[in-house]
Amino acid sequence: MKKLVFIGVLLSGFFLNAQAYPNLDSGNELKFNIGLFLATTAVEGSYEYYLSEDTSVGGTLYFDNDATDYNGNFGIGPNFRAYFGYQPRSGFFAEAFGLYYTGEDETSQDNLGSRNNDYSTVALGLGLGNKWVTRSQRFSLEIFGGFGRNINPDDFQDTFMYRGGLSVGFRF
Repeated sequence: MKKLVFIGVLLSGFFLNAQAYPNLDSGNELKFNIGLFLATTAVEGSYEYYLSEDTSVGGTLYFDNDATDYNGNFGIGPNFRAYFGYQPRSGFFAEAFGLYYTGEDETSQDNLGSRNNDYSTVALGLGLGNKWVTRSQRFSLEIFGGFGRNINPDDFQDTFMYRGGLSVGFRF
């Protein structure tokens, strides 16, 4: 009888699934930048795919009605994040990002009035932020900010761009 109990206890270890962290099978997250929407009425959505518990890659897409706004009227770009929190896939993070964006630059001419020049440029930058998740690891809230430098064309190489916001997300 003691041998059967010993074998039963030994085999039950294979069927137990106790972990310190919740199940991290969902490696995808969709986010909406509610802070940017409330401040400027621009719509920005992001996607994040977790490579591990502390790194991820993602992409951002935004639209704005005002083409002369600080980052134009359309933007798309990738990012890479590294998390430094105690919980997996949350806490303080640093990111490197790229952004292609288009818009209009308003220039004034003496006798001709003002004129809008269309532009498109690429920027590379760095950002910092913090992410909080619910206990179930389904919903997230993050605050972030960063700045980048335009790398083309020559007219925009001396200007900086910035991004930031307050995003709510859903993991699936």
